[in-house]
Amino acid sequence: MKSTNCCLTTKDRAVLEIMLERWRAFADPIVQMLERKLSSADIVQVDAVGPDIVTLNSRVVFSVDAGHAETRTLVRNELRGPVGSSLSVATRRGLCMLGMAQGQAASIEHADGRRESILINAVLYQPEAARRAVRKKDRADGRRPHGLTLVYSAADDWRPLGETPGMRQTEDDDPGPSAA
Repeated sequence: MKSTNCCLTTKDRAVLEIMLERWRAFADPIVQMLERKLSSADIVQVDAVGPDIVTLNSRVVFSVDAGHAETRTLVRNELRGPVGSSLSVATRRGLCMLGMAQGQAASIEHADGRRESILINAVLYQPEAARRAVRKKDRADGRRPHGLTLVYSAADDWRPLGETPGMRQTEDDDPGPSAA
């Protein structure tokens, strides 16, 4: 992977660091690419990442070697979702795209020496930007933070499930030895 400016969230960086630790133990060839990505990336808080940056779980339109555009969701584990709808960050292409901005291009080298160029055409969905939009809308509507809404308020005489009411005794009402 050629050196390009990339922007990783703290969450995405943590995911890559865990991958790096695991793959170093197996001498995986993608380790060098991971190390370069982590050493050259600008790290930002999750709430501060731009909406045009590819993060984990972003829906991305990209093209390889100026070919036809493909749309994928960048995921941590490729086994989720329908076949062909996702791209794992554990692949060279996925790792390359993580942290890139819309309109940015990068070149990667495969294990066999073949090179390919990846261009990010569009970021259709980014979870961090979507979360910010929901928070902004909730604030404008006067809702509580994080979309929490009170749906039920218990009465004052409420008791937990299974709790029996206290036993009332009068002077003439002796429950006898079986009550003990």
